[in-house]
Amino acid sequence: MGIFNKLTVSAFAIGLGAGTASADELKLADFQPPTHFIVEKVYTPFAEAVSEATGGDVTVEVFMGGELGPGPAEQYNRVVDGVADIAFSLPGYTASNFPMTLLAELPGVIDAETGTQQIVEHLDMLSDEYRRVHLVALWNNAPNLLLMAEKPVETLDDLSGLNIRVPSRNAGLVVQAWGANPVSMPAPEIYNAMQTGVIDGAMIDATTLNAFKLAEVTTYVTQGMDSTISEFFMIMNRDVFADLDASAQDAITEAGKQAALNGHAAWQTAAEGALDAFEATEGKQVITLSDEEAARFNAASEAVVAQIISDAEAEGIAAQAYIDALKGN
Repeated sequence: MGIFNKLTVSAFAIGLGAGTASADELKLADFQPPTHFIVEKVYTPFAEAVSEATGGDVTVEVFMGGELGPGPAEQYNRVVDGVADIAFSLPGYTASNFPMTLLAELPGVIDAETGTQQIVEHLDMLSDEYRRVHLVALWNNAPNLLLMAEKPVETLDDLSGLNIRVPSRNAGLVVQAWGANPVSMPAPEIYNAMQTGVIDGAMIDATTLNAFKLAEVTTYVTQGMDSTISEFFMIMNRDVFADLDASAQDAITEAGKQAALNGHAAWQTAAEGALDAFEATEGKQVITLSDEEAARFNAASEAVVAQIISDAEAEGIAAQAYIDALKGN
């Protein structure tokens, strides 16, 4: 069976190959649906690159939709515990483990278009945060927007008192500075929460309009302010990685670098397409803030960003040095 077929079958057949894999057959876990574009754009080329570089001695089998265990926040521990050899997730879901990594998500720190290249070039500065796992790939998402169920947000005042889902603690502090109530919630739970009125909207990127079908429960999307930019990672069990020979380790390292670039490109493209399709749909509206209102949003978040950096420095984290490196200063 070819790598592409293996990926396809594993993504759709629940439980296939769920027994303990040998060191040369790596189980990759992802909580997202099997139809997600990450399978084609990231996992297939990653698996093919690893297989080709190792002469087929190391293969990758993908388990989508939480087949190896549900819950985005649990993926990190599944890798640490060896339930999965590799997993995809967001460092923001286990934020306490990744304070330096998550500095890149703050408004104004990276540019959505160029951020991943800067992140990849400075992975060495993050090594201490990934000591319990092996970091395979890390990339930034498209900017987070405000997806609103029924209430349009055209001014900062429109957010006052609303319940807004956030992807991380830092994003929550930003939303709070904007006057809303941050609600921590994994992406797969947003649809039902917006549909039932548990939350008024969500801070999340535009790809989710399609990938998680949020366009069905979203009426307004607001953009134009400096927002948070979430990060994604692929992490690997450190013992499994250590047990591979040097050539296999090099293969995963190189394939991981390309996976980060592929992931970044895939999210940017998907976000643009999803937002265009949403705006073209009858009854849906994309709101771009006026320059004046965007400035109000940005001014409100500036103090929060400064405080997060200051707090990180007080805890012994070289926060400003990492931010300067990402900005090319």
